[in-house]
Amino acid sequence: MSSGKQIRQWLLIDGETEYREAIARFEAIREAAKGSPEYREMLLLVHLISVYEEKQWSLPDVDPIEMIKIRMEDFGYNAADLAREYGDKGTISKVLNYKQALSLTMIRKFSKLLRIPVGALTKEYSLH
Repeated sequence: MSSGKQIRQWLLIDGETEYREAIARFEAIREAAKGSPEYREMLLLVHLISVYEEKQWSLPDVDPIEMIKIRMEDFGYNAADLAREYGDKGTISKVLNYKQALSLTMIRKFSKLLRIPVGALTKEYSLH
């Protein structure tokens, strides 16, 4: 490491602060050149983040809409926050009230925003 910059030695993620640091670092080096020390660090971070998320978010067995509502509460979000992410307040209202199904675009955006695995949002559920 000739630049004098030392790469952090990562251990298992133990807490929200370390999790946020790992996510931030991953975002900073996600485009690292294959084979570089940063690339190897990025691969390690992917693994550590996945392990932490799996441990933290042992998801309850609820339908996707209930899961979205739970995570909205966890993050302090409301329907307007989801609408800003998705772009259509009316559609968000219909989805949250079981009048319209989640679209693939919503699943992708809400998975990222609410940190819910895509698989949890693709479970079947009934509309009213």
